[in-house]
Amino acid sequence: MTRMPPLYAAAHRTLGALLRGFWPTTVTGLEHLPAGSGAILAANHHAIADQLFLGINTPRHIAFWAKAEYFRGSGLTRRVVTGMGAIPVERAGGRAVLSAFDAAVPILRAGGLVAVFVEGTRSPDGRLYRGRTGAVRLAAQAGVPIVPVGIRGTDQVRPAGRRLPRPHPIRLDFGPPIPVKVESAPDARRVTDEVVAAIQGLTGQEYVAKYAPPRT
Repeated sequence: MTRMPPLYAAAHRTLGALLRGFWPTTVTGLEHLPAGSGAILAANHHAIADQLFLGINTPRHIAFWAKAEYFRGSGLTRRVVTGMGAIPVERAGGRAVLSAFDAAVPILRAGGLVAVFVEGTRSPDGRLYRGRTGAVRLAAQAGVPIVPVGIRGTDQVRPAGRRLPRPHPIRLDFGPPIPVKVESAPDARRVTDEVVAAIQGLTGQEYVAKYAPPRT
């Protein structure tokens, strides 16, 4: 199991306590995190705040994705994303995106956690959309299970049309890990649908059998 980077640990302890005090949070199922080994946390995606609340309420370090340009230069942003143990991802797509998955594999094999929002983008209307197969392919490549995570309430922290955040209960539910064995594209699709069904069981969201539209 990987250790928390010092900056991540400090933020987890201080900022986490502050945010949990302002947004009362219920967390269940942490016992499903594989003890001492790696896993992908596959979650639904309501809002930008999902990363924040998932990070501060999980007792282990989570490697999140961050735009590659944040890692360039010598400013504060680079020090923060590096100190938080983030994974750089290029926005160009194609092979550049695959390189981000390559960077995640050693983290997972070393016992770390990597978060993936399986819909690929934020839900535009609170419903749960068809999952992308990338999380399953990454899990198969790294040889780790997928832990489904249901997130609720983050879409109400700062709903559309509101300038400032407001207090609202948050809930995170971790489900039993799903073993991943992929030998073909149909396998990846089948396991992805299984993961999304598990997330739906945790959140109770209405399911939409198509991909979420890209954010504009």
